[in-house]
Order: sequence, then structure tokens, then C-alpha cells
Amino acid sequence: MVNSVTEIGWQEILEYSPAHQTKKQMASSFFRGDNCNFNPYKKDFESDEFLETFLLKGWLPGKPFINKNTRLTAFGSCFAAHLTNYLSRAGYSLSLKRDSDIYISSMGEGLVNVHALLQQFEWALEDKAPPQNLWHGFRAEAFGYDEQVKQRTKRVFLQTDVFVITLGLSEVWFDEETDGIFWRAVPTRFYDPSRHKFRVCSFNETKQCIARICELIFKHVPDAKILFTLSPIPLAATFRPVSCLTANSVSKSILRSALDEFYRENPELLNQKLFYFPSYEIITELFPNKYKGDNRHPHDDIVLFITNLFEAVYCESPLTIRDVNSVFQQTRADNVNSFR
Repeated sequence: MVNSVTEIGWQEILEYSPAHQTKKQMASSFFRGDNCNFNPYKKDFESDEFLETFLLKGWLPGKPFINKNTRLTAFGSCFAAHLTNYLSRAGYSLSLKRDSDIYISSMGEGLVNVHALLQQFEWALEDKAPPQNLWHGFRAEAFGYDEQVKQRTKRVFLQTDVFVITLGLSEVWFDEETDGIFWRAVPTRFYDPSRHKFRVCSFNETKQCIARICELIFKHVPDAKILFTLSPIPLAATFRPVSCLTANSVSKSILRSALDEFYRENPELLNQKLFYFPSYEIITELFPNKYKGDNRHPHDDIVLFITNLFEAVYCESPLTIRDVNSVFQQTRADNVNSFR
């Protein structure tokens, strides 16, 4: 019986296929290139090298580059809060600690679309204020364009060594008259159906925003590194006339594919100045019982595993990927059993 891709070769795999003769012919007929990485067999999840082989390959830095003196600025979707809280408790230098009242701190987990993220960089670094009445908090409270907040945000950005930016969703509300994008939805008291509209950000639009964020960071903070993640937390609801499950799939796909194409267009920066941490893939691919009762927020033990892995990969810490691989195996085993 076939146990693991890592235990057998390609030809041996084909021997176990019901259509092995056809697949043998295909294997000998098609060139598979210099890189051919297989999807894991179930047995592979028990490997001591699973994380490095099947999850992190191609995304690892040459060596960890975050220490307790590294100034981190982390914000984006609500999943970013897990990482921020974990690293902060571990003693790392987060922008939330350095200035807790600026918007990327107080609303850091509520800036969930690429335009909202870009607005903070253009506002602070390029003195470009968006149209009025676009920035609102979790309770629809208005956030203005306070000059002092802007200067403090700029100071935090300019003193940042590593930006950790978490992308959240592709659905946005906008002002048709100005084309300004709201942080979140439109507060009821401001809603004007003649001008406030909804749309899904396009692939090209998303990639352009990602590219612009990186351009501004490298222009103003040339020594900084940028690490993107994609939040695994799905939409709570969609404003499209389709099911939320299918809308969420599209929303995440746009973000993930735009980010990946941007990285492929800048291979010289990958794992040098630009980094990707696969938190999204961890949730969607590695655990059958992903979420709590709301079917949106990951179980606490999974979140702890993800933050442990982040530390092992990027931080100068005694924690190693091999250590976390053992944690992963136990966490997954417990998770699989809970799903039965």
C-alpha cells in the first residue's frame, strides 16, 4: 500500500494507479520542469518535515530577521490582531505599543480591503487625504483626517523595520461621485443610494493597490521589509446577490492571486524584501475542523500553532520549525478526532 509521497518515487506511485499504464505514458511524454512539488498524501502529515516540504517551501527567508529590537508595524484584517497580540506578549516591538491611538493601531484589524490599507500609506507618507466621510469605526463612528494623527502615523511608518500587512476581503462600498472607498460599509446615517454603491475589487485593481503600497514603503522606508498574509477568516456576509460561501471564495481568490502575481513579477525581491506567510493555506488546507461555532473564527489551538510557526520562521527565537512541526502534528490529530 502507498503510504507517502516522501517514501516512494514517481514511477512507484504510478504503479498503484488504476490507470497506471496511461499515467506511465504521460509521465514519460511530458516534461515536468525544474520544479515539481506534490500535494501531500494523508500519511505525509505525519512527517517530521511536513511544514518545510509541503507548506513553507519557496517562502522561507534565508534566516530569521526579527528580534526584540526590530520595529514591527502590523495591521490589516482582524486576523492580524492574533499575530500582533502574540508577538507583543512575547516582547517584540509592535506599532500598537509604540502608538496605540493612531488609526493603524486602534482600527488596525478593521482595515480589511486593499484601498483602506493604501489610504493610510498615501495619507501619512504622501499627504494625500481621501474624500470626507470614508473612515468609520466598528460602531460607525467617524474618523477624521487629523493632522496630529497623520504625523504620528508617518513617524511610526518611517521608523518601521518590518511591515506585516494582512489582506482581508475584496468587497467594497464606495462613493460614486468621488470614487472614494470606505474602510468598511456605509453608516446608515450617511447612506445615500444615489451615490453610495457596492462592488467587488477587480484582480488588476487589487494588484495595483498592493504594488502601490510596496512602492510607497520602499520609497520612504527603503530598508524596510514587507510581509503579506491573507486572513483565513471568511466573509460574515456578502452584499452580492449570491451565496456568501461562493462570494467568499471569489473574494479570497482575487486577493491571493493578485498577491501571487505581484510576487512572481518581482522575483528578485522574494524572500529578500518581500515575504509571504501562508496563514490562509494553513486554515483552509491543514485542518478539517477549522472554525468555532460561528464558522468564521479559527479554534484557539490552531491560532496558537500559526503564531508559533510565524515566530519560528521569522523571529530570532529558540523555537524552530521542527519544534512547531511536532505541535502541528498533535494539533492536527486532536482536530481530526474532534471532527469525527
